[in-house]
Amino acid sequence: MNEPEFGKIILASASPRRSELLGRANVPFEVEVSRAQEDNDPDADPREAVLANARLKAEEVARRFPGRLVLGADTVVAFGGKVFGKPKDIADAKRMLGILNGNTHSVFTGVAAVCAKPDGAAEIEADVEESKVTFKKLSPEGIDEYLSKVNTLDKAGSYAAQEFGELIIERIDGAFDNVMGLPCALAQKKLDTLGKRVQDAH
Repeated sequence: MNEPEFGKIILASASPRRSELLGRANVPFEVEVSRAQEDNDPDADPREAVLANARLKAEEVARRFPGRLVLGADTVVAFGGKVFGKPKDIADAKRMLGILNGNTHSVFTGVAAVCAKPDGAAEIEADVEESKVTFKKLSPEGIDEYLSKVNTLDKAGSYAAQEFGELIIERIDGAFDNVMGLPCALAQKKLDTLGKRVQDAH
């Protein structure tokens, strides 16, 4: 962000990975976790789902902090017409990794920059980034080994590319930070565009 008038942006996410990525991108920010209820329909269109959830999260926080730039994000894994969110338990994580095993899936992250006015109306800039991830062909023991090393219960698709990813991932096509949960170049672009639009309106 190049607009100091807004001060720090607000990241509407409890994800430590998104905080880490924003910090690495030298974006001044503070965290305010969104209270929005996400829609996690496994049969939803993944692009529409992450876009809608990112907007929901950002809008809820933006309404509490009118005039501030708020960034929301949502990430899902999609394969075979199904959306893979966070697993319910270890058995669910094992099931997901078994399905993704040896295949190429998509990781979609929706990014939404929102600035709410005092009257509740909001200006929004939002988009979706997609990366392709190809898994190695893993044995059941290989899956168990990965699950023993990584807490996958808070991760879409039951894995984290940045944590022992070499055990399960053969190749990533697209932005690595998108697979981690926040495509920073896209987020920066949406924040800059929204910031300029809000400033020009004043």
